[in-house]
Amino acid sequence: MAESALLWSLPVEGTHEVSASAASLSLVGGSGDFDDQGRIRNPDDLNSQLKGAVENIEAALQQENCSLKDVIRIKAFVELSAQVGEAAVVEMLLATLPGAPAAVISVVPVAMQPFAGQKVQLQAIAQRGWRDAAYLVEESTLKISGFDTNDGPTVTTALRAGEFIATANRTAAHCMEDYDGSLDGAGQSHAIMNSLNASLKTVGATLQDAVKLEGYYRGTTRAQWTPLAKARASYFAEPGPPATVIPCHLGEHDLTVTRVGVLAMRERRNSYDKYIPREDAWPERVWDWPAELPYRQAQKLRDMIWLGGQVPAQPFSNTGKRVHPGQLLPQARFTMSYISDLLRPFGRSPSDLKLLVCYYRRLPDQDETHALIGLLSDYCGGVLPPLSLIPVDHMQDADSTIEIWGVAQG
Repeated sequence: MAESALLWSLPVEGTHEVSASAASLSLVGGSGDFDDQGRIRNPDDLNSQLKGAVENIEAALQQENCSLKDVIRIKAFVELSAQVGEAAVVEMLLATLPGAPAAVISVVPVAMQPFAGQKVQLQAIAQRGWRDAAYLVEESTLKISGFDTNDGPTVTTALRAGEFIATANRTAAHCMEDYDGSLDGAGQSHAIMNSLNASLKTVGATLQDAVKLEGYYRGTTRAQWTPLAKARASYFAEPGPPATVIPCHLGEHDLTVTRVGVLAMRERRNSYDKYIPREDAWPERVWDWPAELPYRQAQKLRDMIWLGGQVPAQPFSNTGKRVHPGQLLPQARFTMSYISDLLRPFGRSPSDLKLLVCYYRRLPDQDETHALIGLLSDYCGGVLPPLSLIPVDHMQDADSTIEIWGVAQG
């Protein structure tokens, strides 16, 4: 990339950052194939957009004194097709990113993107110079239902760079031999959680070291969510990590109903791996889940604050009921007020966010994306942090329209 290249921009009004740093990590939000005016350079061309989005990650990281070699995890929110499936996307990214070892790649199939002509957005987590220090890696052959596993690419399933650990998200088809679809959602969740724990153990950690759980499932009701939630939760003692779980398309995995990944941190002290204590915040106003779960809403460690996915749930309660049912912008305002509440005990506010991830319901006849962006910018002090904006056709139930989480400088 030439030094004189103009920095890319999202197609939004106002000011936004394309990258930021929180403690040792540098973060890039929804990098797409944008030029400096926010235009998609290769509309509806997934292959070209993947390359352009990686180039834009490199440009964004340069201002944090990082490069593509410093990327630990890439998360790809991508529109798959019969012509280009998950394995093809992973292979395209492996061909574009530095290897030996490759960054962890987590794919999230989505049905739509926030901007016209867009097919993919990439979120990146990097740490300066990790390849020159001690690191641990787990690699395996990518397994996908309907894909010849003998010819699948070798991927990084877990990577520990110093204290920070990323795992690749996975379905039961990724982590079970000859998966035949016979497991229900809870059974699939158990298979995934056991696989994630095994991956973490290869790099000296366990699920209890998780700082963030991110999950996806096929469903539109709380009855569909509950058994999967309880299965995942059974792998954590209190205090569990902040969590975000979203209804989502699973792409070609038509025999699976859920996909989960975790980020973790663990320190090395003398010759032992040790749990890193966390500061915790959960103001009384902030909601609780309608099922008893071990997760926390906000945790701080190593000068980073990790938030759980915030929703417009009824305050001071665990009823699961929503305020402003079905209304995106009022629910977005209310949800951002929870983020303010959670950051306040740490002496921080939404203007200290270094990554903002927003899942929101977009109806076919009502696209409120730009109004939502303006609202988020107002809450963040007029300058948006690196932003991942993921539209979906439904949330957890008919009353829900949004879920937001982020990472703040502690």
